Amino acid sequence: MAGPLQGVRVVELAGMPPAAFTTMMLADLGAEVVRIDRATTNERGITPPAGPLDRGKHPLALNLKDPADLERLHAISRVADVLIEGFRPGVAERLGLGPQELLAANTRLVYGRLTGWGQDGPLADRAGHDINYIAISGALDPVGLAGSRPVVPSNYVADFAGGGMLLAIGVLGALLERERSGRGQVIDSAMVDGSSLLTSFLHGMLANGLIAGPRGTNTLDSGAPFYDTYECADGGYVAVGCVEYPFYLQLLDGLGLAEDEDLPFYMDRTTWPELKEVLAAKFRERTRDEWITVFDGTDACVSPVLGLEDAPLHPHNVARAAFVEVDGVRQPAPAPRFDRTPADTPASSADRAPTEEVLRGWGA
Repeated sequence: MAGPLQGVRVVELAGMPPAAFTTMMLADLGAEVVRIDRATTNERGITPPAGPLDRGKHPLALNLKDPADLERLHAISRVADVLIEGFRPGVAERLGLGPQELLAANTRLVYGRLTGWGQDGPLADRAGHDINYIAISGALDPVGLAGSRPVVPSNYVADFAGGGMLLAIGVLGALLERERSGRGQVIDSAMVDGSSLLTSFLHGMLANGLIAGPRGTNTLDSGAPFYDTYECADGGYVAVGCVEYPFYLQLLDGLGLAEDEDLPFYMDRTTWPELKEVLAAKFRERTRDEWITVFDGTDACVSPVLGLEDAPLHPHNVARAAFVEVDGVRQPAPAPRFDRTPADTPASSADRAPTEEVLRGWGA
């Protein structure tokens, strides 16, 4: 496996998808990932069959209540660089796999822990999901239309961006620091922390008076007519994001409104509802693809709103090979991209080295 993490050995204690997303990213970048599945569960992985979160990994089914299997995992962790677990606080300790025990045997081990609420705090032991974490982090309230309830943005924000991706960054930081200190450490990655971190820009806008109203009434939350989605004649949608004035002028030109002297100034918040109605009426005159043709080659910042099925077919995504097919499942390609140590396209499960062969290479 190519990539900048080639030679890094990662153990994943299979559990919730956000932790599997962390190890998927590490595998994409070249790390060798051995996923420890429970012997009593489906060995195809946590997103069967052959889901994207399983790609690039080598599964090993162990019964952690069996002393022999538990010792096998201890032996593997003694030669690993990274171990990732996504259990509730205290579960790994009860299994005999807590960081204190494993780091005592392998002082260079980077031990990544991913939870919703974190390892401490009054909610640490409580159940929760993405929607709960973004609710108290402040990330949910700004999402939605004016006068409506908050809109749930699927489970991208806390689970995967604020959780899995944040832990991947933490692992990379810990591996880099280990080059100086020679020691591993424990990473406490909490989805509530990560989703809060994602609102940093919004806190800056709030402090500077750039968020002046409730959800759906501000510049970047669908309140502005130049930053919203519009329905077209065929029921498809376009996304408009022409914040800067020169880009907005190109939008008006494409819509045939450049000569309309009655249009209000686009930054006059008092006229946003009126201007939005004008733009909405224009977009309803043509189909989505017709409008995309009109704005092709311009900086009007108009894009088609594509579904999961259509996104891989967009010419830009095709040109960048932004999607790949692994085990018959079309999915996003590894990212980001490196010029000297590019990542391989994830291999089919049938083409991956057998897990026992990988572990022999580790000396485990």
